[in-house]
Amino acid sequence: MSHLRQFNSVFFTFCVLLRMMRSVAFFVVAFGVSRLLPAFAQSERPPAPALSAASVAEESIFLQEIPSVYGASKYEQKVTEAPSSVTIITSEEIKKYGCRTLADVLQSVNGFYVTSDRNYGYVGVRGFGRPADYNTRVLLLVDGHRINDNVYDSATIGTEAPIDVDLIDRVEIIRGPSSSLYGTNAFFGVINIITKRGRDIKGWEISSEAGSFASYKGRLTYGNKFSNGIEFLFSSSFYDSHGHHRLFFKEFNDPATNNGIAHNGDDDQFPHFFGKLSFRDFTLQGSFISREKGIPTAPYGTVFNTTRTRSVDERAYVDLVYNTELANHLNLTAKLYYDRYAYRGDFLYQYPDKEGSSPVLNQDHQLGEWWGSELELSKRVFAKHLVTLGAEYRDNFRQDQRNADQEPFSLYFKDQRNSRLWALYLQDEFSILDNLILNAGIRYDYYDSFGGTTSPRLALIYNWHKTTAKLLYGEAFRAPTVYEQYYSGTGLKANPHLEPERISTYELIVEQYLGPHLRASLAGYYYTIHGLISQVSDPTDGLLVYTNAEDVEARGLELQLEGHWASDLEGRFGYALQEAEDQRRRKQLTNSPHHVLKWNLIYPLIPDKLFLGIEARYLSDRLTLTGKTTGSHFVTNLTLFGQQLINGVEVTASVFNLFDERYGDPGSTEHRQNVITQDGRTFWIKLKHSF
Repeated sequence: MSHLRQFNSVFFTFCVLLRMMRSVAFFVVAFGVSRLLPAFAQSERPPAPALSAASVAEESIFLQEIPSVYGASKYEQKVTEAPSSVTIITSEEIKKYGCRTLADVLQSVNGFYVTSDRNYGYVGVRGFGRPADYNTRVLLLVDGHRINDNVYDSATIGTEAPIDVDLIDRVEIIRGPSSSLYGTNAFFGVINIITKRGRDIKGWEISSEAGSFASYKGRLTYGNKFSNGIEFLFSSSFYDSHGHHRLFFKEFNDPATNNGIAHNGDDDQFPHFFGKLSFRDFTLQGSFISREKGIPTAPYGTVFNTTRTRSVDERAYVDLVYNTELANHLNLTAKLYYDRYAYRGDFLYQYPDKEGSSPVLNQDHQLGEWWGSELELSKRVFAKHLVTLGAEYRDNFRQDQRNADQEPFSLYFKDQRNSRLWALYLQDEFSILDNLILNAGIRYDYYDSFGGTTSPRLALIYNWHKTTAKLLYGEAFRAPTVYEQYYSGTGLKANPHLEPERISTYELIVEQYLGPHLRASLAGYYYTIHGLISQVSDPTDGLLVYTNAEDVEARGLELQLEGHWASDLEGRFGYALQEAEDQRRRKQLTNSPHHVLKWNLIYPLIPDKLFLGIEARYLSDRLTLTGKTTGSHFVTNLTLFGQQLINGVEVTASVFNLFDERYGDPGSTEHRQNVITQDGRTFWIKLKHSF
C-alpha cells in the first residue's frame, strides 16, 4: 500500500525488542536506585585502564571529531553516547550560511522543515507539521530555560523568538521524545540553544544589516570576563522591515477585494535585549523582545488589504541558576525563574449585518505569567552508573484570555485562570561494558487540571571503534493548552474536557565514521500518536473546536553524510523518507512531505578569510486542508562570508532563493488561501565590527 511498507518487518523486529526492554525499564530503574542511593555520599569512579601510546594518539584524534551535547541528558556527553539522534549547528555554520533567525537554522537540519503563514514560522519534524499548530510539539530551550509559553505552549522560531542568532554559540537538535526529562512539549524533540559567554565576545561588537523590502537591523553587544571572576554579556538589537509592498492572493481576486492585491501589510519590527551575568557558581540571565507584525493574508474572514490587521508578541524571562559540585563529586543544580508572555491580535472586520458602516477592530488579548524552580542532583556511583535525580515546580499564576470589539466596545469572551504542576524525574546511565550503555529514565508530571502522567525512555547504545548503534524507545505527552481548552471567539468554542495526547516512538540508529573526515548515519523510526489534539468542525453548530480526534501512525528513514577537512572545507548531505497518516482514515497528514532533501557546503575561497556557503533544500509536495497539493520545490541559498579582511571586521552577503523558485506553504483553518505564497529571490548584507 505504501512505499515504506517494505520496512515494516524491520520495524516490527526492533519494536518487539524495545517493548521487551520497556517491560523491564521500571525494574532496572528501581533496582539501580536501591543500590545506588546509599553510595551517593561515598563512591568514586576508579581510574580507567591504561592504553598504549599509539592507541591514545589514535583515539584522541578520533574523539576530537565527536561533538558534545548537553540537552539530551542534562549533562555534557558525546553525541555517540546520547540516548537520541543529535545534530549540532555551530555559530560558525550560522555565520557562513547567513542564517538570520532560528527558523533559518532549522531549515538546514535533516528531517526538519519550516513553513510560514506570513505571520509565524512553524517547524515540521519527521512528517508531522500541522499548519499553524503553534509549535507545541517541540520544546525550545535557551541555555536550558523553557521558552514555550503558558497560554499557547508555542516555541517561537521566527523574528518573534527571544534570542538573536548572533548570540548563539551552538544549537542542539535532539530528536525523539524527551518527556522523561522535560515533561510536556518534548514530543518530537528538543531544541536547546546554547548562548555565547562574555569571554567569547571580549569587548564590543556592533553590526549593521540591510536587505530586501527595505529591511534593516542593528545590534550592539558587549561581553567580557574580568580578573575578579565576573563574566558579563549584554546585547540589544533592533529590526525593521517594510515587507512586501505588493502581495497577490488569487483567492481574493475580485474587484471588491482590490483584485487580490494586498498593499503594505507585511511589515515586521522588534527591539530585543539580552543579558547574562556569571559569578562563581551563579548565573543570572534575562531576555526581552516585543515584536509587531502585519498580517497580509486576511485570516478569520477579516478585511482584505488593510494595514490594521496585525499581531504583537511580547516575551520576557529572568533565570537564576546555581551550579556547584558538593562533597564526593555530587553535582547540584538549582534554578529559579520568572516568565511573562503577552499577545495582542488586531483583526479588522466588516460585519455582514452592518454593511455600509465602518469596519470594526476586534482584539484578542492573551497574558501569561509564571514562576518556577527546579532542583537536580547527579553523581557517578559504583563506577558504572551516572544517576540524575530531579524535581520541578511551576506556578502559572496568570493565564488570561479576552476577545472584544474596540469601537463600539463589545466584550465577547473573557477567561482568567491559573494552574500548577510539579514533577519528579530519574535517569540512570549504566555502563554495562566499556562500549555498551543502557540509559533508562522516567518522569512523573502532575497537573492540578487533569492529574498525573508518566513518561519513560530507554536506550541501548553500543560503540565499537568508529561505529555506534542505538536502540531507542520513548514515550512523551503534550498537555492541552488553556487556549485549546477554554478559548471561545469568532467561529470557535471551548472544550475543557481535553486530555493530553501521547506518543510512543521506536528508533534504530547506526552511525559510522568513514576514515578521518567523513561520518555517516542512518536512522529508522516508527511512532504512534494517540488522542492527537486537533481542531475540527462540530457538525451540530458548525463551530471549530479542539478535540482528541485523531490517532497517527508514522514511519521513516533518515540518512546523513557529513564531512570536515583541515582546509576548512565542510559539508553535509541529508535525506529523509517519511510517511505519516491518520490511523482511522488511512489518509496522509496535511503538510507532510514524503521526501526532504538537504545539502550544505562551506568552501574556503581564501583560507581563514573568505568562505562560500551553499545551502540547497528540496521538499516534495504536501497535502493541503482542501485535499490538493502544494507541489514540490527546490530552494538554493548562497552566502559569501569574509573575516579579518580588515582587522576586526566581518562581512556577509547572502542571496536567498537564488533561482527565484515560486512555491508556497499550506494554509490553515483560518485562511481562505489553500497555499500561501513564499518569498522569491531576496538579498541581505551584514557588516560586523569587533573592538
